[in-house]
Amino acid sequence: MTSRGCNLAFGDFGLQSLGHGWITARQIEACRMAMTHATKRGGKLWIRIFPDKPLSKKPTETRMGRGKGAPELWVACIQRGRMLFEVKGVDRDIAMQSLRLASHKLALKTQIIERGVSLEAR
Repeated sequence: MTSRGCNLAFGDFGLQSLGHGWITARQIEACRMAMTHATKRGGKLWIRIFPDKPLSKKPTETRMGRGKGAPELWVACIQRGRMLFEVKGVDRDIAMQSLRLASHKLALKTQIIERGVSLEAR
């Protein structure tokens, strides 16, 4: 489990990863759009991850050699416990709904964290 970036820093509600893996830039954008639509552009949204790792791919039917392929996509490396998104300024039901919609766009297992509520109480 990571020690940095695992707590709520900005918002009142957050989406935390329970597993590790890669999240692509397209998945992050899909989450952002779903959350913005669910909150009706109200409140404030923080994206706590950034896709800074390029993944390259060689074209199909290309012979070996001739160097590395061009960057195909960008990913963010996620470790267990990392806070992915945070929301503030909307009521609890809307925040839970928007974070639930965002979690469906990801390939990782996640949980919703609320400020002031311990993990054992949920």
